[in-house]
Amino acid sequence: MASPPGRAVPDDRLWGMGLFTLQEARAELARLRPTIAEIITLRADMVELSAALVPGGAPTDLGGLPERKAVEARLNELMTTVQETGAELKGMAPLLLDFPATLDGVDVLLCWLEGDADITWYHRADLGFAGRRPLQEP
Repeated sequence: MASPPGRAVPDDRLWGMGLFTLQEARAELARLRPTIAEIITLRADMVELSAALVPGGAPTDLGGLPERKAVEARLNELMTTVQETGAELKGMAPLLLDFPATLDGVDVLLCWLEGDADITWYHRADLGFAGRRPLQEP
């Protein structure tokens, strides 16, 4: 990842891990695909296990409280793995990842939403998801 312009050691939260180029963000997303797939599977398992544990909940073959706790622990590990790359995990259902970057000198987040084939969107860091725009590639 490239360092932010003029900052040898970034000190704010957003740029603390450095910046991604679009190519780097796409490569990182590709490396994260198995982790993402496991998160999506475990997310569904967690919902099913949680529903089974409420009074009157339908039983599940996935198990009970011990299995729910194990799924929760594994999800936490996987989310940490994602965050350690410098990507920001912004949503779980649907899964939403942001990769800090700059476009034309403006701080942005390259945005990937579960179901997207690739990173094709971005938004200014101060606008959030509602400010998403399609990337204009050469």
